[in-house]
Amino acid sequence: MNIIHISKQKIFDSKNQLFAYELVFKDDEENETGLACSVKGTSQLIISSITSKELDKILLPKTLAFINVNEEVLQKGILDVLDKDRFVLNILDTINLDDKVVSKIIQYRKRGFRLCLEGFDSSAEMIIKFRRLFNFIDIMKMDVVLSEPENMKKVMAKFKDTRVKLLAQNIETKEDYQTYLDMGFDYFQGYFLDRPEVIEIIGSKEPAQIIILQLIKIIKDDYSTQALERFIKQQPDLSYKLIQFLNNTKKFDVIITSLTQVITLMGRDTLLRWLLVYLYSEASKNPASKTILQLALKRAERMEKEASLANKDKAYLAGMFSMLGSIFETDVKDLMKHIKMDADITSLVLEKKGIFAESLERAEKAEKEYLKKVMMENFERLNTQEIIYTLQDGGVSIDNEKF
Repeated sequence: MNIIHISKQKIFDSKNQLFAYELVFKDDEENETGLACSVKGTSQLIISSITSKELDKILLPKTLAFINVNEEVLQKGILDVLDKDRFVLNILDTINLDDKVVSKIIQYRKRGFRLCLEGFDSSAEMIIKFRRLFNFIDIMKMDVVLSEPENMKKVMAKFKDTRVKLLAQNIETKEDYQTYLDMGFDYFQGYFLDRPEVIEIIGSKEPAQIIILQLIKIIKDDYSTQALERFIKQQPDLSYKLIQFLNNTKKFDVIITSLTQVITLMGRDTLLRWLLVYLYSEASKNPASKTILQLALKRAERMEKEASLANKDKAYLAGMFSMLGSIFETDVKDLMKHIKMDADITSLVLEKKGIFAESLERAEKAEKEYLKKVMMENFERLNTQEIIYTLQDGGVSIDNEKF
């Protein structure tokens, strides 16, 4: 079972009203994991837990959420799926600030995200390190435990009467709170005001293949781009993969600002084809999925090439859909219940009939001829039990007397 723990701690304003929460992600052993680490193993669960519907369960509706970011997470593209009106990017004091990272931080600021410097200790070294960001940050979290009082006063004087808000971090006592309130801090965080609360999030969601099939239906039914965006936003792991795909496509050398932009740049046909590839390569647990994906692509391209100009797109989709049952090891009829496709595609997928039937027959014949050759060349290496399973799964009876 996928489980992640989210620690949330309140941040208050100068009137002692709730301003925001800071969210920290932890693994099963209660170790802090952070968004950057989570991309490797638990990103889908974490992203799911901090999108609009889940976020309102974790926080109060419309309450801001601070999340820690370092140089790795800035480069991953995971932040692109977050709501800029809900999240404050909390830049860790340990971040490696090379030119590429600084440029990325400024990009997010220009997109409308609020930026905060975490754990600022008011030292000369810290000032030198972050001075390139001072014109872009919105909030400075000043560590009142690590900061020398005189250095803190100098930093406060520098930012007085500017748009930068100051947050007193690590408020441990009532006296601390009063002291830093009198000094003119805007926000406050610490154990005296609120101790972190840990929430357990369990990853449970609709099967990925059904979600993607529903999205394919939305595209084929020609819904508006806004409707497409709304649906994709509800599937954050899909959003992340889609933006990642576009970022890695040299054809689109642009800064992504919204999912609407992604959909517009890709176009519906490209988006539809990408979804089918994603459906095979990402959603399946079948160990042969990579090979089946390549076979499905080859089949779709072959059928597209053979089709008339008016039917090329339909032929491609028909070829891809013809292998859905294989990739998910289920009856394709059950999958097709979730969408309503073109009659020519449906007829081919469910009954192997219609205008694409002969093309599919030729594709299957070519595939079988190649696989027969491979099997015969490697027959001695095959396991007897696996051969029996394969034959019986295909409805081939075996004469036990001939063993």
